[in-house]
Amino acid sequence: MIPVKIDPISNTPIREKGVKSILEWFDQHKQSFYMLGWSYLRNQKQVEELFYQSIIKVHKELPRFKKDLSFETWVTSIFIQTCRELSVNRSLQVSEESEQHKDLFKALDQLNDDEKEAMVLTYVKGISQEEAAHLLQISVEKMKELLFSGIQSLRKEMGYESTINGCKEYHMDYIDYLERTLERPKKIDFEIHVYHCQDCQEDLATFQDVMLTMLNLAERIEDFHVRSDFMENVKAKLAEKEKHRQLKIKKRLRMAIVFASIFALLVGLEIFTGSFTGLYYTMTEENQELRAFLQEGLGKRLNLEAESNRVKIKIKSAIADEFQTLVFYEIEDTEKDNQYVMNNDEGVSVENQYEIMNGSANPRYYPPDLKSEVNIKGKNVYQGKISLPPISKDKGTIKLKITKLLKVIHDSSDKNRLRFTDNMEYETGEWNFKIPVTKQPSVEYALDGKKKVEGIPVRFDKLTIAPTATILQYSMKNEQTGKRIEALNFDHLKVNNKKVKPDLYGGSFSDPPQDMNWGTYQINFDPLYGEKPKEVNVQLQSVYLTIEDKKTIKLDAAKKYPQTFEYAGSTISIDKLEVSKSANIVISDHEVKNRTYEQLQFNIISEDGNQPDSIEMDSDGVLVDKNGVNYDMNVTPFSYEEIDQPRYFVTVQRMKLQNSNTGQKIIPKRLKIDGYNTTKYLDDVVKISLE
Repeated sequence: MIPVKIDPISNTPIREKGVKSILEWFDQHKQSFYMLGWSYLRNQKQVEELFYQSIIKVHKELPRFKKDLSFETWVTSIFIQTCRELSVNRSLQVSEESEQHKDLFKALDQLNDDEKEAMVLTYVKGISQEEAAHLLQISVEKMKELLFSGIQSLRKEMGYESTINGCKEYHMDYIDYLERTLERPKKIDFEIHVYHCQDCQEDLATFQDVMLTMLNLAERIEDFHVRSDFMENVKAKLAEKEKHRQLKIKKRLRMAIVFASIFALLVGLEIFTGSFTGLYYTMTEENQELRAFLQEGLGKRLNLEAESNRVKIKIKSAIADEFQTLVFYEIEDTEKDNQYVMNNDEGVSVENQYEIMNGSANPRYYPPDLKSEVNIKGKNVYQGKISLPPISKDKGTIKLKITKLLKVIHDSSDKNRLRFTDNMEYETGEWNFKIPVTKQPSVEYALDGKKKVEGIPVRFDKLTIAPTATILQYSMKNEQTGKRIEALNFDHLKVNNKKVKPDLYGGSFSDPPQDMNWGTYQINFDPLYGEKPKEVNVQLQSVYLTIEDKKTIKLDAAKKYPQTFEYAGSTISIDKLEVSKSANIVISDHEVKNRTYEQLQFNIISEDGNQPDSIEMDSDGVLVDKNGVNYDMNVTPFSYEEIDQPRYFVTVQRMKLQNSNTGQKIIPKRLKIDGYNTTKYLDDVVKISLE
């Protein structure tokens, strides 16, 4: 077993330096990760994409990294998941770039995915069985079984007999004995047995041969050819991502409008108590949400002001807890009838972020609120809020700097919506604030709720009630074959007699698993601060599933197209199959009424040696409601929230496959469908007990 290298780079500097330091870390470790990537993909362009996506994901998930796991192991888990995602859409043929280890790669491809991952992690990446089991979220016993069956399969590829003739009760001892991890009493018993058993001797010798071959490969990782321009290409992709950051900001805002109506987060007010403070805020604070926070004593009125280029910004208050820091503001154009909003992604920064902010949680996104009475009345005044990361101390002062504001341009057909153009308008200047904040406590409640959704166990574990949000932690056990839950959506959470809606803008995220057999998730709901749960009910809304349903269709470019085939109760058309310098394929299914699937999971298998190094894909689709009414996704304004049980069906999928470097033709031979995605709407109410 090759030793695991200890990473000299601590987590803190990486977090502070961001994407650049993560890129440098990957550059230092590229040999072993490059080899690991080749075991899945075998194509230079695809492995470049693998590194690019992994770097982005590591940077995004870095706040959730916990030091009880080594940084390299944590990165490896993200890298493997990305490998799995990208390998779905690749051909299984070995390209010329892997000729130096072609035979081994070919042999590894004869293994099933679980066996291959176990073998590569243990013998190529060089990590322990226990650590590999943790990465794959399986038990150590299951890990041993996968290694055993994987070695057995590789024996056959290396020319040995496929059958294991040794004594069955000693099979699981072969690997531990050869790795010198077998406990001494069992080792002595095993050696005595092997001495008298020729079948076990022969098995042990072939197992040793396979393991030495794998370990020899691991020792030659440094010899594995990594093209000189490989990391430069990855760097170029990252630079391109930064170049288009402005476009991403506009797309994010647009998607918020497309998929949900603009709404204000309303916090229920308590019954009027007659206290001077409650009466004061009721009479003087027009923002109902902020008024509720002030009445509860969760923040103070600040009214900090700064002016630049005729635009005045007022910080009205800030509410902080362990999940976020909410900053309520007012922006006034003192000369013209313009309204402006703050944009977290651009022009808003905390100068002392690393001193006062906790990087363990990302700030939430709140879309512009154009329906509030204040913003409807004011032509030159806008009141809103932004979310900043939570503070790391009990008290502190946030040094907020604002340099750019986004101009509100109302849609001509609906004044409660923003109009988005290719050239968004901004107001620049410099507004600086020192905002005092005090972190408010939250309360956690252990839950005991269980439910099977589409036959898959779902467990409700914990409810956290914080001033600015209500967080439900739940887990799913996606162990059964043939079906898995990709997303579970909630209609509302009801605590006692109060009902709160989920966050529509990225409030759901995955957590490190509490149990290796369960995936753990959290979802944010509107605030319920002050409530002590007696009854907790969850109304489920829908579940997004991946269904395994394999089918292979032969392709022949010499035939005339369109050609049709049956799948999942539908007739699917291959409209086009053209082969020239590139291969162009068009697949369609316009009949969505009573259609089972929404999107296919497939890849194209080509002739040996003609694997594409680039795949361009695009698609058309239609949004359909419960009654079969179609909605045009390209028409704005568009209110997703108002549609009754929407489902998005892909109707046309286009692919262009080519070898840009070699000029070889791509000749598709098979369309391999692994399964499909579908949405099912639920009407289940889960009544949850408190432990």
